[in-house]
Amino acid sequence: MQIIVCLKQVPDTTEVKINPETNTLMREGVQSVINPFDMYALEEGLRIKESLGQGEVTVLSMGPPQVEDSLREALSLGADRAVLLSDRAFAGADSLATAYTLSRGVAKLGEFGLIICGKQAIDGDTAQVGPSLAEQLDIPHATYVRKVQSVDEEKMVVERMTEDGYEVIELAMPTLITVLKDINQPRLPSLKGKLRAKKAQIEIWGKEDLDVEEERLGLAGSPTQVVKIFTPQRARDCRVLEGTAEEMAKVLAQELKKII
Repeated sequence: MQIIVCLKQVPDTTEVKINPETNTLMREGVQSVINPFDMYALEEGLRIKESLGQGEVTVLSMGPPQVEDSLREALSLGADRAVLLSDRAFAGADSLATAYTLSRGVAKLGEFGLIICGKQAIDGDTAQVGPSLAEQLDIPHATYVRKVQSVDEEKMVVERMTEDGYEVIELAMPTLITVLKDINQPRLPSLKGKLRAKKAQIEIWGKEDLDVEEERLGLAGSPTQVVKIFTPQRARDCRVLEGTAEEMAKVLAQELKKII
């Protein structure tokens, strides 16, 4: 079984910068890390492969050339293959365009049994790419998975977190799941894994390598348009109330009404 793990490289949370002209994240030259939720997705993919005793874990990402560093980190943790979708035509993609491009990468990878994504990316927080990718591929999916109960070539049973608890879902293969951090504890890379990753070849595919409709790629293919990004202004007003408890309560209630 081929297990595909979608991995995203995100800016370090203390280094987020916005391009004022395009209102998109500036990634070049910015310190970046693997999206934390994707680390749990990778770990789960490795565990499923180990439990089955066979298969291949492929990490798939879309982004600029610097994403190779994150893919090598994934290889050092145990992934078997790494593919980067990198082309200027992919730049500025929203969640729909991203899912479309990833779906074309998955199609080129060939037959697969399972796709695992993190719950969401910490830079966008939309949690849309995983489900959208499943829709693009026309396969079932389950989001917010906290535990994989069982998995084989035909089906998998998972526990999906809900607001009131969790529900148990059976999914026919091939399928896609997005996982929470509760699902496992990611491993650390071994020395052998680091050496292997350093020598490994990262496959890089551009738009010419994929069967794509160009109008659905990147910023041009993104129906979601960011009109403006700004830092909210914070206003503080500190007042000391005096008087009896009843008098102060009345003044406080009046001030709260003004805010509401």
